[in-house]
Amino acid sequence: MTTNHRIALIPGDGIGAEVLPPAQQVLDVLGRRHGFSLSYTSYDWSCERYLREGAMMPADGIDQLRDKDAILLGAVGYPGVPDHVSLWGLLIPIRRSFRQYVNLRPIRVFDGIDSPVRGARPGDVDIVVVRENGEGEYSEIGGRLNQGTSEELAVQEAVFTRAGVTRIADYAFSLAARRRGKLTSATKSNGIIHTMPFWDELIAERAAEHPGVTWDQEHIDALAAKFVLEPARFDVVVASNLFGDILSDLAAAVAGSIGIAPAANLNPERDFPSMFEPVHGSAPDIAGQGIANPLGAIWSAAMMLDHLGRPAAARDITDAIASVLAKTDTRTRDLGGTATTAEFTDKLTELL
Repeated sequence: MTTNHRIALIPGDGIGAEVLPPAQQVLDVLGRRHGFSLSYTSYDWSCERYLREGAMMPADGIDQLRDKDAILLGAVGYPGVPDHVSLWGLLIPIRRSFRQYVNLRPIRVFDGIDSPVRGARPGDVDIVVVRENGEGEYSEIGGRLNQGTSEELAVQEAVFTRAGVTRIADYAFSLAARRRGKLTSATKSNGIIHTMPFWDELIAERAAEHPGVTWDQEHIDALAAKFVLEPARFDVVVASNLFGDILSDLAAAVAGSIGIAPAANLNPERDFPSMFEPVHGSAPDIAGQGIANPLGAIWSAAMMLDHLGRPAAARDITDAIASVLAKTDTRTRDLGGTATTAEFTDKLTELL
């Protein structure tokens, strides 16, 4: 029996509109092969909409997405629109309204891609950063006072709750148990006196419930260095909102290109739709030229299929990504090649 998955498409800005069609193309190939279909509803929510109408999305935008099975997003960001406007006007409301408290970012060094890091060899580096996605340093609590005066100040409050840290820790430990059984917790408890010791205590509590996982903790500054010096050492890394955001971009660069990196914003309980997006951003400097790397969006689509209960189809995509990089010389410019977005996508679908 064919199952239909209802997918919300938010191309967004810049190259977002150029990388989602390749992802759709790949998804439709896999649907035909594995006996499911996908129906797409596209939304023009973007910085351009903000400039035109004064809002990134309409007031009922969250309600429009509520009945979808998943959301596939391209990229958000546009010159002239402050980044906090685009983030807090679209991505964060979706993540928080739908309780997407897990941000999952896998990083691999593929055969055929030269990492800028000497010790990052294909097959050795396979990391998943599990980033807390709903609270932490990215809270809305704070404000500014005495603006425009010499006494101007800004206050930003970090928020760590027992429920929030516990659930991300349990997710990360469970993931590590299904992988290589190793977990590293990112902290900074030697310098951040309240929230980080609290984080450490709760990670240790949850570790006791997962005796099959070996774990340790690293201060974020040392951990950033070790991501470069010893990337093969890590399996699952769990981190707060800010630390996870920075570490996953660093790890993507270690893997050879941020254009490859995918991300999932998950509601593990599946009470609400989850959202999938490449990490690379809108890249306005290359938008419209047809040279964007579609791999981040395509790998994100594979993560979406896995979440929708299609693991075999998801594996087909990641296997094809590995094959196109290992067995062909087809590369987009960020990977040192000359292929256009369309040419790269055609080669990938050929291998599928």
